[in-house]
Amino acid sequence: MAKKITNIAVLTSGGDAPGMNAAIRAVVRACSFYNIECTGVYRGYQGLIEADFIKLDARSVRNIINKGGTFLKSTRSLDFKTKEGRKIAYDNLKANNVDALIVIGGDGTFTGGQLFSQEFDIPLVGIPATIDNDINGTDYTLGYDTALNTVVEAIDKIRDTASSHNRLFLVEVMGRDAGDIALNSGIGAGAEEILIPEEDMGTERLLDSLKRSKKTGKTSSIIVVAEGEKSGKNIFELASYIEENMDEYEVRVSVLGHIQRGGSPSCFDRVLASKLGVGAVEALMNGKSGIMIGIHHQKVVHVDLVTAIKDDSKIDNELRRVADITSV
Repeated sequence: MAKKITNIAVLTSGGDAPGMNAAIRAVVRACSFYNIECTGVYRGYQGLIEADFIKLDARSVRNIINKGGTFLKSTRSLDFKTKEGRKIAYDNLKANNVDALIVIGGDGTFTGGQLFSQEFDIPLVGIPATIDNDINGTDYTLGYDTALNTVVEAIDKIRDTASSHNRLFLVEVMGRDAGDIALNSGIGAGAEEILIPEEDMGTERLLDSLKRSKKTGKTSSIIVVAEGEKSGKNIFELASYIEENMDEYEVRVSVLGHIQRGGSPSCFDRVLASKLGVGAVEALMNGKSGIMIGIHHQKVVHVDLVTAIKDDSKIDNELRRVADITSV
């Protein structure tokens, strides 16, 4: 029989994502519902090492479901990468009578959590939160939907300027290793081309595409570029290359940067966070550990952390096909 869980700690780690606060709220409220103590950890794994804890109850998480970022703060901890640092973190949890841990973050968060759980046999469950949507085993990660809406809104405004001045805009979005944001926002905003890390379009093919668009009567264009795409050393070099070879265009660059991380989470992300937060608490109550709580076909699922962090991100070929067809 699984050991009864009496006190669950929750932390956020890595890059912030809209919906993290909503997930914390769901964890705390679920703990309250099931009469389990809940301990908040400030500043992720570094907070574990420094015992930067706070007791949380249902009222302490009021009015945060609509807030972006994470009120528990987030940081990357070099100390936690050492066995000595992790031992200190474990001792602090034991000293505060914490017997299970919920970590909210991405692959780096899960990698550290998996190692920690194995070393010290502490029950641990992960909640996927990253705007890149690059975690395996779940259809969506927290923050992804909000980031998409932020990007589409920004591109819609850029297009107004592009069409007014016959300009070509290169819009860089986040996605160092995965092109989900670029591909989906590009389709949603009607981009003429979408450049993603999973495939190498190449500068010559890009020029051919732009020339075909010009011949069909397009006077302005939007190209969405994931930050990890390497047609040029960077997006500014790519812009210079296009200008040198297509003098009929004025080329402008817009790097959306960290505005994609911020803002009030969408309704989708708030509901997703609530499902995953409750699911994480109930998984621990049922003796589960070393898993991520994900969502697949609208159902909450349990995924081994090893599977979740496995690097086998693949492009959605159907979305790629739709993008090619609708951009003619």
